[in-house]
This record gives sequence, structure tokens and C-alpha cells, in this order.
Amino acid sequence: MHRPRRVATQRASALRFADPKVQSLCHALLAFPQLPGGFSNRHLRERFAALLGQSPAALTAGQMTDHLRRLRLHQLIKRIAGTHRYRLTDFGLRVALFFTPIYNRLLRPGLGRILPDFSKPSCPLRRAFDRLDQEITTWVQQAHFAR
Repeated sequence: MHRPRRVATQRASALRFADPKVQSLCHALLAFPQLPGGFSNRHLRERFAALLGQSPAALTAGQMTDHLRRLRLHQLIKRIAGTHRYRLTDFGLRVALFFTPIYNRLLRPGLGRILPDFSKPSCPLRRAFDRLDQEITTWVQQAHFAR
């Protein structure tokens, strides 16, 4: 998923874990696994736009078609034969169930705690990263590496 994929003559760009759009797509997909008739471009667009803080009109059907193609080529969704509807694959459900909580519960809060512009200097994780940065800087200076 983290690499571009080629299926026959079609190419799909990578689905990068930390990309907010990829995270929003995974989160939006979790609304549809139990629908017997699957979901459509419009249904996904409405959920996806809301997660991005946009109106569904801000995303065109063509943009969503591109996202659906990427998801399909990465085997997260499959098209229901003879329709314009899609169903989440078992693999897609597992990926969405893994990506979403890891990003929301671990990565976002963790980055918020270590980045100087977003955290208090008294935060233990921030202090540890500041010490690590200082040790690396000292080592680089001692080794005479360019910064």
C-alpha cells in the first residue's frame, strides 16, 4: 500500500499512512462494511468530505472516482459486478481497522507531544526527544559532520 501499484495497464499511486486524505478514506470506509448493497461514489464522498471538514460539493465525482480506483487497485474495495457500487474487502476492513486507531490514538497525539510548537516543554516525551536531539547534535559536532 505504501508503494505505487500497477495492475495490468492501470497504475495507482501509493496510499501513504500519514496522509490525512488516506486516513480520512480509511475512516470513511468503516461506515460501510455491513451494507448489503455496498456503497456508491456519492456515499463515500459525503463521508470523506465531512472528515476533511469540507462540503461534499467541494469534492468532484471525478476526484472520488480516482480515490475509488486507488482503493480498488490496492484491493481495499471491490466493485460489485454490474453496478456502480463497491464493497469493502476483508483485507480493506483489516487495513482500515488497523490504520485508523493507530493514527488517531498513537501517531497524532505522540507527534503533538514531541513537536516544539504544539507541546509544553514540561511534557516527558518532549523532554526525551529534546535530549535525544541534543545528544545527536553533540555527536555530529564531535564527528565534524555537516549539519
